[in-house]
Amino acid sequence: FISFIFLSSGTGSNILSALQDLFWLLKSKVEKQLQIISVLQWVLTFLIMGKDQNLMQPCFLLSCTSPGIACTLILMYILCTDCWAIAALYLAWLVFDWNTPKKGGRRSQWVRNWTIWRYFRDYFPIRLVKTHNLLTTRNYIFGYHPHGIMGLGAFCNFSTEATGVSQKFPGIRPYLATLAGNFRMPILRDYLMSGGICPVNRDSIDYILSKNGSGNAIIIVVGGAAESLNCTPGKNSVTLKNRKGFVKLALRHGADLVPVYSFGENEVYQQVIFEEGSWGRWVQKKFQKHIGFAPCIFHGRGLFSSNTWGLLPYSKPITTVVGEPITIPKTDNPSQEEVDFYHSLYVDSLIKLFDKYKSKFGLPETEVLEVN
Repeated sequence: FISFIFLSSGTGSNILSALQDLFWLLKSKVEKQLQIISVLQWVLTFLIMGKDQNLMQPCFLLSCTSPGIACTLILMYILCTDCWAIAALYLAWLVFDWNTPKKGGRRSQWVRNWTIWRYFRDYFPIRLVKTHNLLTTRNYIFGYHPHGIMGLGAFCNFSTEATGVSQKFPGIRPYLATLAGNFRMPILRDYLMSGGICPVNRDSIDYILSKNGSGNAIIIVVGGAAESLNCTPGKNSVTLKNRKGFVKLALRHGADLVPVYSFGENEVYQQVIFEEGSWGRWVQKKFQKHIGFAPCIFHGRGLFSSNTWGLLPYSKPITTVVGEPITIPKTDNPSQEEVDFYHSLYVDSLIKLFDKYKSKFGLPETEVLEVN
C-alpha cells in the first residue's frame, strides 16, 4: 500500500525513469568500449601477425617485420614445450594442406558471423550499399577503391557478414584478395582463409574463376600500396590509369567487372604526405618496389580519448557502394586494344558511380574523383 502511494505520487516514476536512463547510458558506454576493443584487436592482429599490401601498411610505431613472424615464433615456442606434439601435428597437417589457399581456401561462416565484427562495423559505422543485382550464373571481379591506409571497408564488407553481404547478394561468394606471402605463414593462413580471403596471385584467381563454379566474386584493391601513399582526409583519388592487369584477368575468364567505391575510407586516418621528389617519397617507393609495401607515417586517435594520437582509426562513417556490373566476354588471349577498351569502360563506370552517390554521403556536387 505504501509502495502504491509512493508510485502514485510521481516520485517513484521519476526514480524509475532515472534508473532507466542510467541503464541505457551504461549500456551505450559498454557497447562503445566493445566497439573500440573489436577495432583495436583487428589493427593489432594485422600489424603484429602480418602485413598486406592490399589490407594494411605498417605503422610508424612498429618495426617492419616480415609477414606472419609472430605466428612462426609462437609455433616454434610450442615445439619447445610439453605441448610439442600439438605443434608437430599441425606442421604435418600444414604440409598436406599447403595448396588449399590456391584452391578457394576454407571459409568459415561461423568466423564470418562472429559478434565482434558487428561491433567492428558499428564503431565507424560501416555500411554496404547494393545498387544492382548480381547473377549467380556469372563470376565477378570487384575493383575496390580507394585503398585507404588499412582497407577497413573492404575487410568488414567482404571478409565478414557484419554488413550482410550474403543477404544483399544471395548466391555470391566474395573472396577478398590479399598478399600471397601471408598464406605461407602458419596459423595466420588459416585465420585469413576462414574469412574468405584468398591470395592475390594468378593460380588462386584462375582456380576461383574457372574451377570453382559460378557465383564467385574476387575483390581486388586495385590501387594497392601506391594508392595508399596519397590517401588523406578530404581527398578522393584513385591509382588506376596504368592498372590493367585485373581487366586482362576478367577477359581471360569472362568475369564481369564491378566498380566499388568506399566513401569515407580516406577519412579514418591522418597521414603525412611526402611530395614527389622528396626524400620521404623516395624511401616509400624503394620499399614498395623491393619489398612489396610502402611504409606510411600515419596516426589515428588514442585508446582513451579522440583528442590524442594513437593506433585506433577515427570513428568516421565508411559507406561502400557496389556499382553496376560490366559484362565482359571470355577471350583466351585478349589483345591490348581489348584490354584498353574495357579498362576505359571501367574507369568511366567508376567515375559515374562516384558522381551519382557523392552528394548522398557528404561530398559537395563540385567534388571530382581524381584518376591517376
